[in-house]
Formats: sequence, C-alpha cells, structure tokens
Amino acid sequence: MKQIMKAIAAGMLTLGIATLTTTPARADEKVTLGVAIPTADHGFTGGIVWWANKAKADLEKAHPDLKVIVKTAANAPEQANQLQDLVTVNKINALVIFPYESASLTQPVAQVKKKGVYVTVVDRGLTDTSAQDAYVAGDNTAFGKIPAEYLAKALDGKGDIVALRGIPTTLDNERWTAFTGVLKNYPNIKILDAKYANWNRDDAFKVMQDYLTRFKHIDAVWAADDDMAVGVIKAIDQAKRTDIKIVFGGAGSKGMVKIVMDGAPLIKADVSYSPKFIYDAIKLTAEARLKGDKLPATTIIPSVLITKENAKEFYFPESPF
Repeated sequence: MKQIMKAIAAGMLTLGIATLTTTPARADEKVTLGVAIPTADHGFTGGIVWWANKAKADLEKAHPDLKVIVKTAANAPEQANQLQDLVTVNKINALVIFPYESASLTQPVAQVKKKGVYVTVVDRGLTDTSAQDAYVAGDNTAFGKIPAEYLAKALDGKGDIVALRGIPTTLDNERWTAFTGVLKNYPNIKILDAKYANWNRDDAFKVMQDYLTRFKHIDAVWAADDDMAVGVIKAIDQAKRTDIKIVFGGAGSKGMVKIVMDGAPLIKADVSYSPKFIYDAIKLTAEARLKGDKLPATTIIPSVLITKENAKEFYFPESPF
C-alpha cells in the first residue's frame, strides 16, 4: 500500500459553450503563456507538474511563436506573488492556473485578467467566475456521486461511514455536496464525521487515527483521494480493525487501480479523475490564442466508476503516478 501513486485515467472532453468577453488575441501575435500550479506535494499534484512540463515541451516544439513559463508554488501567497511576476517580469498574455486555493487566489487572478491577460482556470475553481475566461476541470459532481452510490449499494443501504475531505476549495465543496446529496436518500446510512485531510496521506493517517479512537464501529470510509486512502489503510492496519468493509479513494492512481484489479479486500473500486487535464487546458488555451480564438466557458472531463471488471482500461503502468 505504501507505494501507491497517482495514475492517469484518460477522459474525453465535453465542451460547454458560453460567450466570453475577453478580447481575442490577434492571430499574428506571439503568445507568452504562464502556467501557475501547486508544487508536487502529493501524487496528484505530482501528476499535474509532470503533465504541465510535458505540455510546455510538446507545445513549444510544435509552435515557434509560443513560450510557456511554468511556475510551481508551495502555498497560496507564493502563487499570488508568482502571478505578479508572470505579468510584470515575463509579460504574459495568457494564463493557465491551477489555484492552490479558491478564495485566496480569486482576487489575484482577477487582477491579472484586468490587465488584459486571457485566463483559463483549471480544477480548483475561483469563488468569482468573472475573474476567468475559461474553466477546465474533471467532473467533481460525479467524483462525489459515484462513491456514494457505490457505498450505498455495497452496504445494502445501512451502516456508519466516516469521510475525509481535501482542501477547502470549490471542487471539494462540489464533491461533498454530491456525495451527501446521494446519501440523503439512505436514512439508515450515517456519516459519523467528515474532516479535511488536505489530499495528503500523512494528514489522512492522523485523521483516520482520530476516527478509529472515537468510533468503535465503522463500516466504510470515503477517503475521497487515493493518496488519502493510503493513509487511511495504514491507520486501519495499525489499529488492527476488522469492522471496516470498504475504503473508497478517488482519482484512479495506477497503484490503486492495480489493487482493484487484484481484488484487494478493502479497495474494491475507485473513480477516475485524471490530472492530464492540465495538459489539455494548456494545449487548448495556447492553440486557441495562437489563432486569435477563445475557448468555451467550460470544459468538463467525465469521471467513471473503476471496478475489477474495467480496471485494465484505466491502468497505465508507465505513467508517473
């Protein structure tokens, strides 16, 4: 379990169309595109960094009039400062940002957009969508809905569940709303507690230790992330608890998908959510701006249930996570 890493679950892009107000770049202009993303502090963001740098290499090779500048930040204030540098020092005219946090980055991004920079926000949405031109993300509603439906069926509509949430962001709120929305239809399933564990296996280990101390009986855990699921499993193993029937993670890491393929007792299913969308967002934004075009307001990448029956379709052993 300790070597579980994030994996790539491929998804088709479905585009939602809306009118954008930013003035398109002229097709003859060079594009300097800034990419602002979190540092690789866990498996999923490791994938984000890998795919962002791959996009830079691929796109700069294909387009001589394109320059891509990738910046990684360890926290929200650092990312906000990097946005200022990208505008004032690097003179970007397009930005793709995976916000470290939603609320604290909304105003800094809005300031960038006011300076005429075309802004594509990825995954962790802003609290004010007027600060962006386009949004690219996985299907966060399905990410929360699919595990809830799976757990409700697996538990036969009754049992005690604990949950671990990610970082306070709009996408985490979407997932949580979808998850709890499904379980409202199952009055005999009780959510004992839900705490943030920051999509981090060490934080998840501590949160799960707390749950195991406070709750003498737990039927299932929604870890809401494959890295957090690793920490959860470790805590369960150390406590030698045998009451827990299912741990459900999320994102389709190659390690977790392999476990599903192998038929492990606690990890019976997962849900796809590929960090490749940062590559797609950079490519779509760069190529649109090079042509003087703009993107649809929203691009959503579907999430699907991964089980032993279809796990091979989502297993990419050569991927970085």
